[in-house]
Amino acid sequence: MSDARTSALRPHPALTACRFAGLDLRNRFAVAPMTRVSATEDGRATEQMAEYYEAFAQGGFGLLITEGTYTDTAFSQGYLHQPGITDEAQAAAWRDVVDRAHAAGARIVLQLMHAGALAQGNRFRDRTAGPSAVRPKGEQLDKYRGSGPWPVPLELTPAQITEAVEGFAAAAVRARDAGFDGVEIHAANGYLLDQFLTPYTNLRTDGYGGDAEGRSRLVREVTAEVRGAAGPGFTVGVRFSQGKINDFGWRWPGGGAEARVLFTAAASAGADYLHLAGSGRDWSPDGPTLPGLARKVTGLPVIANGALHEDAVARRVLDEGHADVLAIGTGALANPDLPHKVAAGALPAPFDPRVLEPLATLDNARTHASA
Repeated sequence: MSDARTSALRPHPALTACRFAGLDLRNRFAVAPMTRVSATEDGRATEQMAEYYEAFAQGGFGLLITEGTYTDTAFSQGYLHQPGITDEAQAAAWRDVVDRAHAAGARIVLQLMHAGALAQGNRFRDRTAGPSAVRPKGEQLDKYRGSGPWPVPLELTPAQITEAVEGFAAAAVRARDAGFDGVEIHAANGYLLDQFLTPYTNLRTDGYGGDAEGRSRLVREVTAEVRGAAGPGFTVGVRFSQGKINDFGWRWPGGGAEARVLFTAAASAGADYLHLAGSGRDWSPDGPTLPGLARKVTGLPVIANGALHEDAVARRVLDEGHADVLAIGTGALANPDLPHKVAAGALPAPFDPRVLEPLATLDNARTHASA
């Protein structure tokens, strides 16, 4: 019998329960954070959003990571109808989402996001802001109600950077009080923290710029402040990626050397886990992987993401110890019950991109499903 056939007959390693970053998970399947721009205009989670996350929990996923949620009333909001957690009303609206996830046996983590220069819908400010006054590459995303070139952002002052850090910390406390099991700091995909990490968007000459140590300072500060504010027993993760929503092919300069600095920055500041977005798309049959490097360098548990709905890749990631948990994106949209299907040996449904067109909203997905 071939190795592939033998592997397919073994119970899937993602179906095993685990202790992950302080959380007891029934399996190693996680729902990846995915922007759905379906909150109220003032950033409150809705009944429709509660049903959306509940479906993944009922479908067997062990961990749910929410869509990016804005953290302050200055420059953090990125999209119209994006959820926020900047006040008690927004925090209270998340409680039903959390309660339904828990009732169905899942753990749930809130992703904290500051859009920075990639904001295309902010009801608090009419300008964007980032590490430097550099126009982002590409154009705004029409599926999230944007159009045209990105504007040139304001360069954040030291006082505004402090305000952003404090926003992350206050948002983490609200998430904890709303019942979330943890938070994930979004330092990926081209948003604010990633803008500071990236040499071509960070031209600063102060302590937040320069080499990788300087560019990772904001990640260290945000992680440390979130860790301190939320207190012990509350899980804090950090998500990194190489590619960005407006520069998919970007890769870290220096490869592994740069990655080591970034991973160490988050770990030394108190992160409980790291999440490597898009890492599965670059999977190689030989050689080191970024999730594997993150585990080796920091000793922290790691979530891998990207094309991990593909059975052979998912098995290898776990069997070879590259990561501890698999974050599934489009595969979860197509199969909210993916863990149950894997357990039953059923073939998952393919992803249909029309659920995200013309807008990546829950209304659009529902309309498509009923068509």
